[in-house]
Amino acid sequence: MMEWTDRHCRFFHRLLTRRALLYTEMVTTGAVIHGDRARLIGFDPAEHPVALQLCGSDPAALAHCARIAQDFGYREVNLNIGCPSERVQEGRFGACLMLEPKLVGDCVAAMKAAVKIPVTVKCRIGVDEQDPEAALEALTSAVEAVGADALIVHARKAWLKGLSPRENRDVPPLDYARVFRLKLAHPRLPIVLNGGIASVEAALEHLGRVDGVMLGRTAYQEPWRLLGIDPLIFGEPAPFTSLKAAAEALNPYIEREMARGTKVHSITRHLVGLFHAVPGARAYRRHLATQAVKPGEDARVLTEALAMVLDSPADLAHTAAA
Repeated sequence: MMEWTDRHCRFFHRLLTRRALLYTEMVTTGAVIHGDRARLIGFDPAEHPVALQLCGSDPAALAHCARIAQDFGYREVNLNIGCPSERVQEGRFGACLMLEPKLVGDCVAAMKAAVKIPVTVKCRIGVDEQDPEAALEALTSAVEAVGADALIVHARKAWLKGLSPRENRDVPPLDYARVFRLKLAHPRLPIVLNGGIASVEAALEHLGRVDGVMLGRTAYQEPWRLLGIDPLIFGEPAPFTSLKAAAEALNPYIEREMARGTKVHSITRHLVGLFHAVPGARAYRRHLATQAVKPGEDARVLTEALAMVLDSPADLAHTAAA
C-alpha cells in the first residue's frame, strides 16, 4: 500500500470507521533511522488506532525502529515479510524472508524485547517453489515461539522472479483453506486473513474461521465500504449517516493541511472512489480528478464535487447492500 495509505488517507478512513485498525505504508528501517521521521511516520492522533508497518531484516535496526514507533505513539508495530518487489528483495526485505524463518524469529524477538506495544508479522503462504504447508508452518512456529502478538497472512504465494508486484497481488491463486488450517494448528496465536477480500460482508463470513481480516485494495479503491464496518462487524453506529457527511467533515482538515503547505490534491486523491452506484458519482470523480490538481485550488474543490452527488439516505444503504 505504498503511496496509498499515507497520513491523509488514514485521517479520511478514520472518519468512516472508529473501530478498524489502520496501517501505515510500509517503511524501511533505514528510512526511519536516517530519514525525516516527522514526514515519514508522523500521524494525527485522530488516526488512532494505527499501526506502523516496517520492513527490514536486521534485528537491532528493527528493535530501534520499534522503539521509535512506540515513542511516536503507535499502537502496534508490524514487520512486513510479504512484499515481493525486486527493490525490497535487494535489501533482503519483504517476501524473500519467508525463506529465512529463523532470522524472522530473531527479528521479532528483538522487537518484542524493545517495546511494550504489540509486535505483529505480515507474510505470504510461501514463495516460489516452497510448499505452503511446510513454509507457512515453519514461519508461524518461529514467530510464535518468540511471542509475536499476531500473524497476518496474505493467502497467496509470492513469486520473487517472473511476476511484478502488481501481478503478485492477483495471479497466484488464493488459498484461504491453508490459512484456516494454520489457525486450527495454532489456536493461541491470533491469525488475520488478507488477500482478495472484496467486501465487509465477506470479511464477516471469514471471521468465523480466523481472528481478524485485513482489507487492502478494497478499502482504498472503494472506501465507501468502510462506513459499514462499525455497524456490520462491531454492532455500533457508523460515524456518519451518509458518505457525503463524512466527506464534508474532512474540510477542516484540508484547510489546516493547506495552511501547512499541503496541496489539496494530495488529500482529495484518496476520495475519488468514495461513491459507487450513486447518481452524480461520475461527475464527482471527474471534478476531483481534473480540478483538484490545478494550482490555487483549495477545500472548495471537494465541496463543489460533493454538490454533484445525490444527497440521499441511500449513501449508507448501498454500503451495507453492495
